[in-house]
Amino acid sequence: MKVVVQKVSRAKVSAGGRVAGQIGEGLLLLVGIHGLDSFKTIKWVSDKIIKLRVFEDSEGKMNRSVKDVGGSILVVSQFTLYGNIKRGTRPGFTEAAKPEYAEPLYEDMIRYLKKQSDLHIEEGVFGAAMDIELVNNGPVTILIEKE
Repeated sequence: MKVVVQKVSRAKVSAGGRVAGQIGEGLLLLVGIHGLDSFKTIKWVSDKIIKLRVFEDSEGKMNRSVKDVGGSILVVSQFTLYGNIKRGTRPGFTEAAKPEYAEPLYEDMIRYLKKQSDLHIEEGVFGAAMDIELVNNGPVTILIEKE
């Protein structure tokens, strides 16, 4: 699993001309699911995200989590995180999980994040072409990978 975590002042995802999810201060998660991922992977990554200390404390140090600041999380599926360009210039996506396998895990991740915290969680539309608008705060962007 690969997750690009961006600390945002605000973020919004639209699909088909309608807003699917939007948040104020918090984390935007771009989630790529590998064909070998499982619920155990989802749990490990989600626990890291909830506890990830990327928000500043009173001394200006990144010492607070999204939970500590009462932020929100916007979760967006992004199979292209597994784009492979080792050969040629057109990405191959053979490592990305097939939609029928990835979608239930994506939904499991959203449910798990909601269950483990009282955070406001929004989501994109799995498998849809989406437009994402965000204001990256910091900028802070972290890549979390679990094989």
